[in-house]
Amino acid sequence: MKTNVLVVGSGGREHAIVWKISNSPLAGRIYCAPGNGGISEIAECVPIKTDDIKGLVSFAQERSIDLVIVGPEVPLTMGLVDELTKAGIKAFGPNALAAEIEGSKVFSKGLLLKYGIPTAKYGVFEGAAPARAFVRGMEGPWVIKADGLAAGKGVLIAQTVAEADSAIEEILSGKILGPAGEKIVIEEFLEGEELSVLAFCDKKNIVAMVPAQDHKRIYDDDKGPNTGGMGAYSPVAAATPELMREIDRQILRPVMEAMQEEGRPYSGVLYPGLMLTKDGPKVLEFNCRFGDPETQVILPLLKTDLLEIILAVVDERLSEIEIEWQNGTCVTVIMASGGYPRDYQTGIPIYGINDASKNALIFHSGTKKKDGCFSTAGGRVLSVTAQGDNIAQALKKAYNAVEKISFEKAHYRRDIAKRALKQK
Repeated sequence: MKTNVLVVGSGGREHAIVWKISNSPLAGRIYCAPGNGGISEIAECVPIKTDDIKGLVSFAQERSIDLVIVGPEVPLTMGLVDELTKAGIKAFGPNALAAEIEGSKVFSKGLLLKYGIPTAKYGVFEGAAPARAFVRGMEGPWVIKADGLAAGKGVLIAQTVAEADSAIEEILSGKILGPAGEKIVIEEFLEGEELSVLAFCDKKNIVAMVPAQDHKRIYDDDKGPNTGGMGAYSPVAAATPELMREIDRQILRPVMEAMQEEGRPYSGVLYPGLMLTKDGPKVLEFNCRFGDPETQVILPLLKTDLLEIILAVVDERLSEIEIEWQNGTCVTVIMASGGYPRDYQTGIPIYGINDASKNALIFHSGTKKKDGCFSTAGGRVLSVTAQGDNIAQALKKAYNAVEKISFEKAHYRRDIAKRALKQK
């Protein structure tokens, strides 16, 4: 029997998910809410916002949806999975209680401390005066984070005490992040190589995917403000089989068991962002869903049917599935609107996608399609993705494809996976 699927979201991550499940023999009708221009070519896009919980549940009931796959964090923290479950509809993702692992940095840091899971030293503050005092009692740099969801804009790194004071004031004042900044977490700055480890979790079993590395800063050489991600690659040389076993033993399984102990059993994708320090891997933060742009480099390497895995997670039988991965590497380069992550224009025509698609996967992150033509509709516009036998080959294919695509003021980093090339 075919499975009718609704994917919730509108970015490159959701395009990659829709693309992957559209190749599954288990898939019936595929819908995406709200979707984007690229997704509209392989699924039926429906104009329902990701935070319209009632609208999404009603649509799933009306269209006899068998499975809902939730992409972004906001509907997860708002309880979309809870409401779908109440309606008798299978949903992939954590419920609201479990999604708090991303929704509240205060909660997630407390969980790590309580269960002895490695992370940075930290303090939690609601007032500026004690926060400033904490900064003065700990050697810098300091990482200052808003407690709540802030769309990737809630983390500031302060190099000086003056910068830290300014960041504390900016966040706690509510002027830049609103309610997300009512509490802040101040952490010691961890040094090392970052690693994204996404894992399938069905409350009692957890299986890591191939690890990836994201590039958060807008400009080459990791300069400029943080973004939602400007590119990624997988696998990562630093993530040896021995290290992945250590991550499983010290982080993934303990977190899954801690969430059970706390009465928040976790189902879906659990994604700790890690720092590989000289003292071993430590947790920077948690995400309660597939990452973006990590998904765009992980799913092309997945050999096992994604829909089969997701159904196994939802039915709590992940242990029955053997998850296999392709050899080789995968790289994605994000093409963004000029001005992103700050002010940018939309509605700019995009040229060359068909030509670029001949040797690369083009996942749409922020596009609209009208009369057969694509235009920009977001800050991150396209995830240009390519596979190769090695990192150099995949990079060459990806950047060759990027050069075939054009839109006014397009911006992209030219040093994606540079670290991986040096390690080869």
